[in-house]
Amino acid sequence: MPRLFVVTAAAAVAAIALPAAAIAKPVAAPNNEIGHVEYPGMQKIRYRYGPITINPGQNVIRINASDLHPKVPGFITRFEPNLVRVKDNSVPRVDILHLHHAVWLVNGYPTFAAGEEKTVIQAPRGFGWKVNGNENWAVNDMLHNLIPTPDRVYLTWDIDFVPLSTPAGQAMKGTRTQWMDVAGLASYPVFDARRGMGTKGRYTFPDQATGAERNKIGFAKEWRVPHDVTIVQTAGHLHPGGLWTDLTVTRNGVTKRLFRSRAKYFEPAGAVSWDVAMYGTPANWRVRLKAGDLVKVSATYDTSKASWYESMGIMPLAVHDGSDGGGVDPFVSPVPQQGVLTHGHLPENDNHGGGPGGLPDARKLLSGSAVGGNLKISDFVYTRGDLSLTGRAGRPPVVRQGGSITFENLDATIQTPNETSEYHTITACRAPCSAQTGIAYPLANGPRDFDSGELGYGPAGFTAAANRNTWATPKTLAPGTYTYFCRIHPFMRGAFRVVKSKTSKRA
Repeated sequence: MPRLFVVTAAAAVAAIALPAAAIAKPVAAPNNEIGHVEYPGMQKIRYRYGPITINPGQNVIRINASDLHPKVPGFITRFEPNLVRVKDNSVPRVDILHLHHAVWLVNGYPTFAAGEEKTVIQAPRGFGWKVNGNENWAVNDMLHNLIPTPDRVYLTWDIDFVPLSTPAGQAMKGTRTQWMDVAGLASYPVFDARRGMGTKGRYTFPDQATGAERNKIGFAKEWRVPHDVTIVQTAGHLHPGGLWTDLTVTRNGVTKRLFRSRAKYFEPAGAVSWDVAMYGTPANWRVRLKAGDLVKVSATYDTSKASWYESMGIMPLAVHDGSDGGGVDPFVSPVPQQGVLTHGHLPENDNHGGGPGGLPDARKLLSGSAVGGNLKISDFVYTRGDLSLTGRAGRPPVVRQGGSITFENLDATIQTPNETSEYHTITACRAPCSAQTGIAYPLANGPRDFDSGELGYGPAGFTAAANRNTWATPKTLAPGTYTYFCRIHPFMRGAFRVVKSKTSKRA
């Protein structure tokens, strides 16, 4: 009978294992969702990593050693991530506390991963990720706090583990992870998918990347197969706006698509939020590849509705080294393409936003005075032109056409420690941009795209920081009222006005 173990740890220190009861029979999956493969002697283990304090505005990428892993040889056959509050074990709303990503490194190599879509990984029957029990594990995590109040969470993951000592373990075929990432094998591999990029509202990275975006293409976008292998499972990772990841293979100049991992948006507004699940490969999917085959991954985003900054496109592969894993040669027989959802709708994604927000329409406000010096950002307020302010302070400051306004983030100076830096952005949104915050609102959809990047400082590659805390608006803006928000703290809203002359007036 399977048993449930709960293992809790501080950020890098293991604690105790507590046995409890668990289910023993296969679990049917509704609505084309991924099934649950079970084995005699299988253990169900829940790991809790933390507690982790998430400070407001925190965008630091951390890597810590972890003793939270099986200690005996065997096979991990299922991996299911989550984020829970310390105080009550509840799953926080995505628009409040956000699991940007977590990557589990085994002997330094990324092996399991999670994003806010919380993809469940299930190996097909007879396969599992082989572990010896003495590997060095570490966790690379990046968590966001979207409100100005700190909180404490655990990063959790449930695994199914089949010990090698069991009959099922003896019959198991081992797999390993081949990491496929369009932007590279790095702590923060991202690219931008700005509105209008690509063709007819769809942008594929790296295929359509131009200019500075080409510099973001990483070598992990492709893999030259060193010897005969069988790929047994995959699913993609995308951010809001993402439509699918594609996995292809090329042999002798001929290219075949192995699998398209589509995003299933439960979000009523479409591809604009984290209310999403990915389609993974079905249980009967197996692909045999030969030495020398070139495998590639790409990510396609919808760029018709909004701009998407710091996007990702990742597609880890579960690889069995050898051709004895069954499956088909994609150049001989068609590969199954009908995917299965890795999970259904998650209740933490229910707050879509967009309702009455109580903020004014900046277009109807009197103009403020001309900007003299930098416009300060302090204590989660844009200080001038912030839509939460009343009176003269809340009026949009004015700049003459051809000029610009320089913002300065005082919540993240070069002297501020990384863990307490409060990163902010100035990101264009369509006026009035005054509705309630949620996972689908606001969007980076202003009449002119502009984005400051994350104003603040931090080690290159281990923060999302722009490594500056000032930014100037474009000098090419036409007269009008421009609204903006902070991508890190979307409740922050502001406005400024561009005028033709020195005279301040309604726009």
